[in-house]
Amino acid sequence: MIERLFPNPAPLPHGALEDEMRAAPASRPRSNAPWLSFNFVASIDGAATVDGRSGQLGNAWDQRLFMLLRHTADVIVVGAQTIRAEGYGGELLGAEAQQWRKDNWLSAHPPLAIVSGSLNLDPDMAVFAQAPVRPLVLTLETAPAQRREALAEVADVVNVGVASLDVERTMAELASRGFRNIHSEGGPTLLGTFAAAGRVDELSLTVSPLLVGGPARRIAHGPTDASQGMVLDRVLKADSMLFLRYVRPTH
Repeated sequence: MIERLFPNPAPLPHGALEDEMRAAPASRPRSNAPWLSFNFVASIDGAATVDGRSGQLGNAWDQRLFMLLRHTADVIVVGAQTIRAEGYGGELLGAEAQQWRKDNWLSAHPPLAIVSGSLNLDPDMAVFAQAPVRPLVLTLETAPAQRREALAEVADVVNVGVASLDVERTMAELASRGFRNIHSEGGPTLLGTFAAAGRVDELSLTVSPLLVGGPARRIAHGPTDASQGMVLDRVLKADSMLFLRYVRPTH
């Protein structure tokens, strides 16, 4: 059983958990402005991966919430390194979730937007070959022309910066395509870049009860002089696993 510890402590049986995870934060502004959320898992000593992957930090509950966070997304944004490491491919949601989306006036499959400055992506990867919706690749004007041409066969390739990712240009590009609920699943460089620009609206963080040690990086990697304050919005618990949601402060 998973339970809500904050606010309003209560158990969340099947059905109630789905409603909880699909609901927007109470403090979210009622506007058509894009809302950018991130989802990460980390050990209690701050590691974002074990042996280069995040999967060993989670469990069945973490995977359940991970999938529920996708339900309301208009687009899912993922860095190229995460794509390569975590093995994305095929449908991002099961049949029940797809039906819920259609019942709620959403497309059955949220498209995937892959961020890659170098375009070091094989067009034959499952993320392209098995995609139910043509992916979007967000890249730089300096990306190799040959790789751009190859990927254009399997995805829409769009520039969102010159020599580095332009956060505002990226958000504008996604908004121009009608994407309001923008959900990202990493990786650390992507979170660090958007945090440095002050554009993280929501962060869902699973705290895994593991001590990892070693050289594993934190969930955000970027400029050392950048910080963005967040407000705790929700705490869920299953066994010794915590699920935290933070949101941008409202002023």
